[in-house]
Amino acid sequence: MPKNRPYLYHELTNSICSTCYRKVEAKIIEENGRIYMQKRCLIHGPEKVLISTDVDYYHRTREFIKPSEMPQIWNTPIKYGCPYDCGLCPDHEQHSCLTLLEITDHCNLQCPICFAESSPHRTSYRSLEQIAFMLDRIVENEGEPDIVQISGGEPTTHPDFFEILDMCKARPIKHIMVNTNGIRIAKDREFVRRMADYMPGFEIYLQFDSMEASVLKELRGADLRSIREQAIAHLNEFNLSTTLVVTLKKGLNDQEIGTIIQYGLEQPAVRGVTIQPIQAAGRLEGYDPSTDRLTVSEVRQMIIDQSGVFNSDDILPVPCHPDSLAMGYALKLDGEVLPLTRMIDPQILLEGDSNTIVFENDPIIRGKLFELLSTGHSPVSSALSLKSLLCCLPLAAVPEHIVYDNVFRVIIMQFLDAYNFDVRSVKKSCVHIAHPDGRIIPFDTYNMFYRDDKEKILEDLKQEITTAWQ
Repeated sequence: MPKNRPYLYHELTNSICSTCYRKVEAKIIEENGRIYMQKRCLIHGPEKVLISTDVDYYHRTREFIKPSEMPQIWNTPIKYGCPYDCGLCPDHEQHSCLTLLEITDHCNLQCPICFAESSPHRTSYRSLEQIAFMLDRIVENEGEPDIVQISGGEPTTHPDFFEILDMCKARPIKHIMVNTNGIRIAKDREFVRRMADYMPGFEIYLQFDSMEASVLKELRGADLRSIREQAIAHLNEFNLSTTLVVTLKKGLNDQEIGTIIQYGLEQPAVRGVTIQPIQAAGRLEGYDPSTDRLTVSEVRQMIIDQSGVFNSDDILPVPCHPDSLAMGYALKLDGEVLPLTRMIDPQILLEGDSNTIVFENDPIIRGKLFELLSTGHSPVSSALSLKSLLCCLPLAAVPEHIVYDNVFRVIIMQFLDAYNFDVRSVKKSCVHIAHPDGRIIPFDTYNMFYRDDKEKILEDLKQEITTAWQ
């Protein structure tokens, strides 16, 4: 009688060795109620990486797929294979839902964790000419980019910051975000007032990791509680749309998810919370990937357990990149919080010709919507844009009586690193970074292969591949 293996074998993919970054085969297996990636490097041996703690949710992500949306143009040819041809090369399966535009390496903090390794000691600022070139490449790729996120370093330190915003507004970009640690927002009220003039279609992506001094010192090197408090006060004063961004480290600040979501719900300017488990890339002090990493399924369960708002039907995979993105939506109306995602028939997500979602699934919530909106017609006929609701975009197209101020979303955004890297998955990445030379590169691969001097390591790998072919 043949013996069974102690696991279920699901699929084969390609990954990379976390030590040398050479491409290796990887098996996806189910064992003891969890999903793992097993891979073996010829030089550095085997690795086993936890992918998901929730088998049912993992399988559900495989159901949330939709036709791939391509960019207007491709930037690089296919030569060495993913992830060595970024990008975007014709083998990529998703356009840019969000493109980061990094305008400086300088930062007024030196965080112990930073994927860009920014600091006060890095003092370079991109020129307006460089930035115009990069913006034009983003527009060339996308036609009308959904979101461009101004980032760094700390972008608010750039001496031409408002000229850069004007350059973005002069182009057909639907939504502009500023990725910031909030220090200037806290200290300069007039600066915030000027930014508010760029709404609508403008948002602050505010670093907001914890309410605890010890946690902030470990992640950011400083107790930033008073900075966060004053920044939120200024943002509320001008009702400047804001997303709170939590960089999450297992066992450090993961018990604060519910507290931060509830805090966000109480702030007039906050439109949601984005939770980003640490990516093992860049500067990482005191981080052990064997104990400190978190999966999407773990974070999803924490939201369900801690938030008091969202249940298991509310946090769904995002179809453009379901392995790495999950999202739940709610409406804030007259002091009540009404979860929306549970009212969506998942089949609608997969119907490419469907443009709307009708709120008819839940009679109790439908009644509340009717009462709170007082529209004079049944909310059953109110509909939200499918793409706006269920991609990683801010909600832009809403019923007449529901404005962006009423929206609250929770997003889990995981970036792949050398440990859980999956070529099958990274091809669906829709969060990208504009390279100074005009390439548009997935966030996951940019931080591993294409940032600063890391391209030298990549060139060595390419040379090794070329030699092996000869």
